[in-house]
Amino acid sequence: MNVEVLAVGTELLLGQIVNTNAAVIGERLAESGLDHLGSCVVGDNLGRIVGALRGAIDRADAVIVTGGIGPTQDDLTREALATLAGVPPVFDADVADRLRRYWESRGREMPETNLRQAYRPAGSELIENPVGTAPGIRMSIDGTWVFALPGVPVEMRAMLDASVIPFLTRAGGGGVLVSRVLRTWGDSESKIAERLGDLFEAATNPTLAFLASSGEIKLRVTAKAETDEEARRLIAPLETEIRKRLGTRVFGVDDETIEKVLLDLLVSRGLTFGTAESATGGMVAARITSVPGSSHAYRGSIVAYQLDLKERLLGVPAATIEAHGIVSEEVAVAMAVGARRLLDVDVAVGITGSAGPEPQDKPVGTMVVAVATPDGTRARTLHMPPDRERARTFTATAALHLARLSLEGVDWGTAR
Repeated sequence: MNVEVLAVGTELLLGQIVNTNAAVIGERLAESGLDHLGSCVVGDNLGRIVGALRGAIDRADAVIVTGGIGPTQDDLTREALATLAGVPPVFDADVADRLRRYWESRGREMPETNLRQAYRPAGSELIENPVGTAPGIRMSIDGTWVFALPGVPVEMRAMLDASVIPFLTRAGGGGVLVSRVLRTWGDSESKIAERLGDLFEAATNPTLAFLASSGEIKLRVTAKAETDEEARRLIAPLETEIRKRLGTRVFGVDDETIEKVLLDLLVSRGLTFGTAESATGGMVAARITSVPGSSHAYRGSIVAYQLDLKERLLGVPAATIEAHGIVSEEVAVAMAVGARRLLDVDVAVGITGSAGPEPQDKPVGTMVVAVATPDGTRARTLHMPPDRERARTFTATAALHLARLSLEGVDWGTAR
């Protein structure tokens, strides 16, 4: 069964609200083995909604619509469905009674505009809304099932899971779609594609896709089969070959973030961790402490943004700064060593750099990371995009990965 998704709402087009519903629906369709043909957004205009629905109905076996079934005059999805089906709207007295009771139970008088939610196209069926007042609508138009759901995310999800997905699965879903995401760092997207090009070309079921994300590359392997177990058996050989080719560049799967992987590694070895940051301003510390249980390994951070703090708190020698500049591997090393001493940790990261927009000592995008461990200290100069936020974000990611590689005893030269 092929499914299209249509989001209704001018606020989505203007960027005032992010369309999180589309992501949730896409995930649920994939989990259920239903083919997701496409997704589109249309504003609160009857003619445009009718046009968008007409195209989706012509292409798909089912259409899921979110938004436009509220109580105000710009909620036009009901009218669009009635227009397409060539039927009049009908008033549902039971829905009207439920609406009145809902408002009375809260000690408030119901605005008459709320009765708009009691109308539906003739011949349609209502979808129960377990967490809100607006019922959904299910109807068949020219052989295509159309489901109209509220735009409020919590209401949409509840109705999608309880009513829509089960209905579609019974009507012809068939099988499951399972994805396994391998998370990598150390190569660009193009380099990864080069290493795995033949696998990508040959893949049919499972398929292989490349996704760039904040300095990391995710590899999504997706298989379709009758059961979850069968799909995972299809994925396994391709995953094995990818790991063989990429080695330590693969650091996690699915929801395993680098901060979680690093913390697990530290805890398993009984090691403590600390950070000394300049250009990233505490971003590494924020990511580490976002993981529940981070206190088992992480002791703290020093954000030494100004030169005098680098010297006074971290003990970076003034002579080192004068000889090599603030943005240098020598300074990053001194920061990491100083953090190990001051924070009393086994492993410490030191970060300095020129994040921009004005260059500081080195061209914008020049960032330096050092990692100090009981076995010694290493540093690397990174050449990040000359964009402040991307340079800072990518550097925080790199620092976490370089700490991981140091603990695993991997030569940094193999992770460029």
